[in-house]
Amino acid sequence: MTRSARRTRRMLQVTGAGAALLALSACSSSDSDSSTTSGSAASDSASDKLSGTVTVFAAASLKESFTTLGKEFEKAHPGTKVTFSFGGSDTLAASITAGAPADVFASASLKTMAIVTDKGDAQGTPAAFVRNQLEIAALPGNPDGIASLKDLTKSSLKVVLCDKTVPCGAAAQKALDASELKLTPVSYEEDVRSALNKVVLKEADAAVVYRTDVKAAGDKVEGVDFPESAQAVNEYPITLLKGSKNVGTAKAFIALVQSADGQKVLTDAGFLQP
Repeated sequence: MTRSARRTRRMLQVTGAGAALLALSACSSSDSDSSTTSGSAASDSASDKLSGTVTVFAAASLKESFTTLGKEFEKAHPGTKVTFSFGGSDTLAASITAGAPADVFASASLKTMAIVTDKGDAQGTPAAFVRNQLEIAALPGNPDGIASLKDLTKSSLKVVLCDKTVPCGAAAQKALDASELKLTPVSYEEDVRSALNKVVLKEADAAVVYRTDVKAAGDKVEGVDFPESAQAVNEYPITLLKGSKNVGTAKAFIALVQSADGQKVLTDAGFLQP
C-alpha cells in the first residue's frame, strides 16, 4: 500500500470515530433534555398540588352543605384545611370590607355581595351557584294550624323574622309586601339560624326562614309552604376575595361548590339550581 493510500485510510477512520462520538453526544444530550423535561413536568405537577388553609365566609343557611363540602375537599386534597365563618351575609360582608382575613365569600343575596364588590374586595365577577326559597317554620305538628302567610298576622301568634338587613329578612318583607300584609314580629334576628332556633326552642310559634333551614331542622319544626315565597327567591353568589393568601386552593374550593358533586350536596339540602 502506498504512503498516500495509508494516509487516506487513517483520515477515514478518524472521521468515522468522530461521527460516532458526535452521535453518542447527541444521544446523551437528547436523554439529558428528556430527563430535564420530565423533571420539570414533575416539578410543575408538584407545584400544582393544593395545600394550606382556605377561610370561607358563608351565609348561615349554607352551614350544613358547606361543612360537608369542606370535609370532601380536605379528603380529596390531603394537606389542605377549610375553615368557615357562618353568619348573616350583611355582617360577613361588613367584616370583609373592614379587612377581616378570608379567601372566599358566599352570600345569600346579590345585594349583600354588592357590599364587597363595590369596595373592590372581590377578585373577578361573583358567580351564582344556588337559589333558595322561603318557608314557614312552625312548631312540630303545627298546633296553631298555620296554613298561609296571612295566618302569621294573627295577634295570638309569636312570630319571628330575620332582620330586614339580612337576605332572609329582606326576602320575607318582599313576600309580605307582595301579599299586602303587615306583620309585627316579636323579634328580628341577626341571621336565619337564629330565627329558626326561636321555634326549635319553642320561644316562638313560627318563623319565616328558608326551605333549607326547615329541612336541616328535621322533626324539630314543621314546614309550611306559601305561594308568595315564589316572589322572593334569593340567588346566592360566590367569589374569590382580593385579599386571599391561598388563591389556588381557594379557587379549587369554589370549583367544587360549582361542580356536579357540589351541586348534588346543595340540592339534596333543598337548594334550587341557579
